[in-house]
Amino acid sequence: MRKRNYLFGVIRTAFEKYGFQPLETPSMENLSTLTGKYGEEGDQLIFKILNNGDFLKDVASEKLSDSRKLSFEICDRALRYDLTVPFARFVAMNRNAVVLPLRRYQIQPVWRADRPQRGRFREFYQCDADVVGTDSLWVEVELVQLFDEVLSNLNLPGFSIVVNNRKILAGIAEATGVAEKFMGLTVVLDKWEKIGEEAVQKELSEMGIPDETFQTFKKLNVLSDFNDKMNFLKSVLVNSETGMKGIEEMTFMWNEVMKSGLNKGELVFDVSLARGLNYYTGAIFEVKAKGVQMGSICGGGRYDDLTGIFGWKGVSGVGISFGADRIFEVLSELNLFPESATSGTQVLLVQFGGETTSAAFQLLKQIRKAGISCEMYPEEAKLKKQFKYADDNKIPFVVVVGEDEVKSGMWQVRNMSTSDQQALSTDQLIGSLSS
Repeated sequence: MRKRNYLFGVIRTAFEKYGFQPLETPSMENLSTLTGKYGEEGDQLIFKILNNGDFLKDVASEKLSDSRKLSFEICDRALRYDLTVPFARFVAMNRNAVVLPLRRYQIQPVWRADRPQRGRFREFYQCDADVVGTDSLWVEVELVQLFDEVLSNLNLPGFSIVVNNRKILAGIAEATGVAEKFMGLTVVLDKWEKIGEEAVQKELSEMGIPDETFQTFKKLNVLSDFNDKMNFLKSVLVNSETGMKGIEEMTFMWNEVMKSGLNKGELVFDVSLARGLNYYTGAIFEVKAKGVQMGSICGGGRYDDLTGIFGWKGVSGVGISFGADRIFEVLSELNLFPESATSGTQVLLVQFGGETTSAAFQLLKQIRKAGISCEMYPEEAKLKKQFKYADDNKIPFVVVVGEDEVKSGMWQVRNMSTSDQQALSTDQLIGSLSS
């Protein structure tokens, strides 16, 4: 838990440094709020909650044989799938109270009915930062910088910030005559790295998407230089207003990030990045750690009218999310948690009952007042047992408060890692622990 708190602390510090304000939303949402926002596959992973009472009472018998339809008859609520959709609902419901542009961060768990495996969890924490109420592309530049700052502060040795724009994808679909199959196209494209080029080509063919579409993505993946990719896209999307707008937005973000520079992150443009969530409309992001097989550890993108489905039209937003549990696994595998992230109690006071207990408690107050983490063994026990407690809990220092120490005012201080021991006054003790 200490490691988790350290991770949350680094992320929260960066969020607040960038001017984001904290917000929390309920764990449960109306099922209708969540359905249709995450694509067909995402909808199947929503944890539904049974209605109270006799939930089958009013269900027609012919509906009992269709489990999918039945679920909507007996479930009105569900556990949140992500933090973005509930946030959009909150903004729309509080339109008269919020000041735009609104910068919010949120660190809370989400739930998905997925098969648990490495990097996939049924309950996990997302750490989101969003800005709603502005179309400014500078926010997207800023969020790329935020990715870089957080992950650099966590001492990741290297990571790729992969970017694309959904308008470019929509433009390619339009230019190659498959605009009506755009959502299916994005779902398949998102599998490119996982299933490989040939499998993607096969799935697109089975969907009735012409080979021209696949070849466009294949050619772009061969090109390495960003400007070469943009020039190729311009030739393909010359007649697509949407696609050309995507190129313009992508070029602006790329150039501005390059001007300001990144610490440890590498900016990568990947046209096959699609982010299968239905609500993304512009820039999209994914972050992948180098040196470990984990998939994406962060993601995000722009959603131009997500609040519109809740009655507030024309409010653009863009946000990113840090997958805390995946980042935790990466830091653990690479042994990147600092010693301070695992340290708890710094000092244990051992006592032997009677007068020594009272003296130890007074000393306890003085050490804590100095800002040092300290605890007193609460019961009268043998010295060996108290020392074992310190060892088991990885407490680095033990202070012996016996009758002789109480009389002299000099405390026996033992370094548990070296077994060195010395007599120190209260001031000397606090001074040595503070240094």
